[in-house]
Amino acid sequence: MKIAVATSDGIHISPHFGRSSHFLVFSVEEGRILGKELRSNTFTAHARGECHGDGQHDHGAHSHALIVQALSDCGAVLCYGMGWRAAEALGQAGIQPYLLREQATPERAVALLLDGKLQPASQDFCRQHE
Repeated sequence: MKIAVATSDGIHISPHFGRSSHFLVFSVEEGRILGKELRSNTFTAHARGECHGDGQHDHGAHSHALIVQALSDCGAVLCYGMGWRAAEALGQAGIQPYLLREQATPERAVALLLDGKLQPASQDFCRQHE
């Protein structure tokens, strides 16, 4: 299984899924991290600079199809914040979003997930893009 963690520097978890410049993608097997890769986020409207502070987008409709496709080999996404539409799109593709409640390194966050200490995200989403 692969687990994606939103990051902007490869070291810390990003505050918001769509605004992260990268994703650390961990390969895990039998409860252990086997490896990781850093993927650039050129897929979300935020990362491409198409979103404004007022929640408006230069391109009109806010589609999450590209980011869902880019993370389609992952079973889970970990971050501190995410819009409900992104969470819904990921979930429909079989990618479970998790919102972290405590500060952690990406490796610690993955370990929490593997230990069954994280609950799937179901509320407390950012509501900026309704």
